[in-house]
Amino acid sequence: MNTLNLTPVRLGQSDLHVTPICLGTMTFGQQVDEASSHAIMDHSMERGVNFFDTAEMYAVPPTADTYGFTETYIGNWLAKRPGMRQKMVLATKVAGPSRGMPWVRAGEGMTAADILASCDASLKRLQTDVIDLYQIHWPERHAPIFGAMYYEPSKERSVTSIHEQLEAMSKLVKAGKVRYIGLSNETSYGVHEFVRLAEQHNLPRVAAVQNVYCLINRILDNGLDETMHRLDVSLLAYSPLGFGLLTGKYDASGFMGEGAPKEGRIAKYESMRKQRWGRPESLEAARRYNALARENGMTPTQLALAFCYTNWRVASTIIGVTSKAQLDEDLNAWGTKLSPDILAAIDAIRWELRDPAI
Repeated sequence: MNTLNLTPVRLGQSDLHVTPICLGTMTFGQQVDEASSHAIMDHSMERGVNFFDTAEMYAVPPTADTYGFTETYIGNWLAKRPGMRQKMVLATKVAGPSRGMPWVRAGEGMTAADILASCDASLKRLQTDVIDLYQIHWPERHAPIFGAMYYEPSKERSVTSIHEQLEAMSKLVKAGKVRYIGLSNETSYGVHEFVRLAEQHNLPRVAAVQNVYCLINRILDNGLDETMHRLDVSLLAYSPLGFGLLTGKYDASGFMGEGAPKEGRIAKYESMRKQRWGRPESLEAARRYNALARENGMTPTQLALAFCYTNWRVASTIIGVTSKAQLDEDLNAWGTKLSPDILAAIDAIRWELRDPAI
């Protein structure tokens, strides 16, 4: 077994040093049972990955029945492996406003009390005393995320200011329950405001932002990348394989055609097909990038992951898998180089098709 040489990278201005590949765990508890989840986590550590990411709302697709399962699986894994907690960096997330999931969060807001209660519940499920990176999963305020194209002031229903959220996070840091904080699915405004208020009021500074970043969704390149670079906030790139579209497994059959992979998330779950990844335009663009990979002697997975692995914007790439074989395929893409000609071809496709999975 090949242990990768993954030189740790620093997240923002924190003292968290993580591997440039992170194991995402949202499939644990829905597509992946507990024994298999533990085997995947073991294998990740053996291959050199020390950074795990989860969230209170996982597994995905989210349901009331599987709420908290992923954190519970991780907690049980840690309980069976004394000493493992000190060898890894553990990140989780507090869910934002409900978004149709009342079992996660009631009402339209996310109060300071919600943040404190969610952290305590996550610590209990994870069976640990401290969370290394505690992230706000999506903004409490209205923002154009998860497929929305525009900010619409008329939809604003925010009940908790960013300052209040930071003060709640500060209580968790001072109590020793959280080491550093982060954001997810954020905008340039949100990142700026969190950093500005933290510096103005001596509150915890955001170390990282976990946003989607892949060949079929590069909206981060339209200005958020500059914001994060200038403010010294690191990017954790999620969905580097575009929910499986950039592996090539849907190229021939589409999502539901004859021969479609039945265990793929988009094929298996109707709710996933209704999201940005299930758009015909997303699959069309993915097919173009996948063809580019094959034309240059790479698998689609190698091209898509190398795009993130070698990108100056990305501190750590979050990979989600359902098997050890998938994990190895993703890890073995480490070290793949993209020539200037291939990068130019990638940009040419984007110029034509833009970001269909926005």
